[in-house]
Amino acid sequence: MFSHITLGINDFVAAEPFYDAIMETLGIPPCLRRETGKAYGRATGPKLFIGPAFDGEPARAGNGNHAAFLAPSRSAVDAFYAAALAHGGSDEGAPGLRPHYHPNYYGAYVRDPEGNKLQAVCHSAKK
Repeated sequence: MFSHITLGINDFVAAEPFYDAIMETLGIPPCLRRETGKAYGRATGPKLFIGPAFDGEPARAGNGNHAAFLAPSRSAVDAFYAAALAHGGSDEGAPGLRPHYHPNYYGAYVRDPEGNKLQAVCHSAKK
């Protein structure tokens, strides 16, 4: 459905360990690294890019925006949430069912160290 998502990051040194940890829990590998930025995903598939804003201005987290990553299982959602909090992220919604979306919607919401809102979601009953 999409090619890539880019999240502006001002402090790449602090952000890289956070993103390495959460993406690993979802089985999403790094695919490109530069001095001040990195991409996760597959070369020819959907990717997440993190790095400074292209216009040179400070990056700012958007209100009402978030990136949601598919998790292979509910335990991966739990691991994503735990890794985020252990690496400087903050809670925006603990792991759990959200049946108002659909009966098997299991998700967790966090903010990265710069305030970007992220989610991991599993759409199956797979633990």
